[in-house]
Amino acid sequence: MELFRNTNIDFLGKKWYFLAFSLIFSVAGICSMLFWHHIPLGVEFRGGTLVYVKFAQTPDLDQIRHVLDRAGLHDPRIQRFGPTSDNEVLVDLGMQETSESALDQGKNTIIRALEPPNAEGKQDINNTGAASLQQYLMQKDPQHLGTDAEQRYSALAKQIDDFRNKERGGILTSLDELRGVAPVEVVSALQQDFYTSDFVVRNVEIVGPQVGSQLRHQAIMATLYSLGGMLVYLWFRFEMIYGVGAVVACLHDTIITVGFFSLLNKEISLTVIAAILTLIGYSMNDTIVVFDRIRENIKLLRREPLADIVNKSINQTLSRTILTSGLTFLTVLSLYVFGGEVLRGFSLALVIGILIGTYSSIAVAAPMLVAYQDWRAQKAGRVAVQRMSSPRGKTNDKVKVKA
Repeated sequence: MELFRNTNIDFLGKKWYFLAFSLIFSVAGICSMLFWHHIPLGVEFRGGTLVYVKFAQTPDLDQIRHVLDRAGLHDPRIQRFGPTSDNEVLVDLGMQETSESALDQGKNTIIRALEPPNAEGKQDINNTGAASLQQYLMQKDPQHLGTDAEQRYSALAKQIDDFRNKERGGILTSLDELRGVAPVEVVSALQQDFYTSDFVVRNVEIVGPQVGSQLRHQAIMATLYSLGGMLVYLWFRFEMIYGVGAVVACLHDTIITVGFFSLLNKEISLTVIAAILTLIGYSMNDTIVVFDRIRENIKLLRREPLADIVNKSINQTLSRTILTSGLTFLTVLSLYVFGGEVLRGFSLALVIGILIGTYSSIAVAAPMLVAYQDWRAQKAGRVAVQRMSSPRGKTNDKVKVKA
């Protein structure tokens, strides 16, 4: 199947437009990485504490930020997580403790910051686990169970916890909702010492700074190893300049993709690194297809200028490039739109990378090959001219003549 036949677009004639486009986006991304947003590393690389919080109503991020700032948590990173209907937010506290107690510390920090001021010493039923609830019931013993209290209250606490998490999505709006789950005397006791908040801390994750540093180093090395391996492969399959052109094109794609993330202030996580490695391979494959057609046409069209051969080769592979890149782009675009928050960074990197990778195979790698061959031809011409213009038979050796 071909979309176009016998196209004759002068791609190399537009090389200066391509160069301007690449320079604008590359410089903008580099400036953002150096001076503005820098490289927004995810918690996997810089270390920190992530707290997942679900609200009963649509959360106001500005209000949450204000409340946390008033509680002493300055400049936390807050973003929506998951579908909008779930009313979940992700709070990055930046705490880098690695002990097990840091998990409870992060959770308790959020709870203290978000709890209403009129709690009057009561406990929040939505943020109380089954173990704490069992301990309370055993101390209060509202059913006067005596020696059988531990087993009965353990089952009752688990039943209440399961009802809250499975039936109510983690949040009870009123303690009266427990009347069909727990005995009346238990509900009455809970109403005396508990209240219902409008949020629940669903999960807490911690990555230590040492682990983050190791992951950051490994991500950089994985990218460099992939580029180096491809350079060696193309060196043996074609020529060194082909490998250099393809690697420069991939490096161009990586800089622009990371620059976009910096400009948009989107965090770069492990999944984004996986996407960058994927787009490096995708861009390299597209470049090899063009280079392979150039090599075939060089053998067939020996008398034509290299620029014409490259233009012809790009036009011959244009239909294939648009078909494969277009279908792949539609796939990752669907993943970006419908894949959810977990895959949002991965799919965004692929959306940007496929567009830039397809562009660089035509607008960066191929013109670089032509520019290098023209430079070699000019250099060889200058050397030939110098040799032709030098006087023949002249020697600098001194000859001694006897008188």
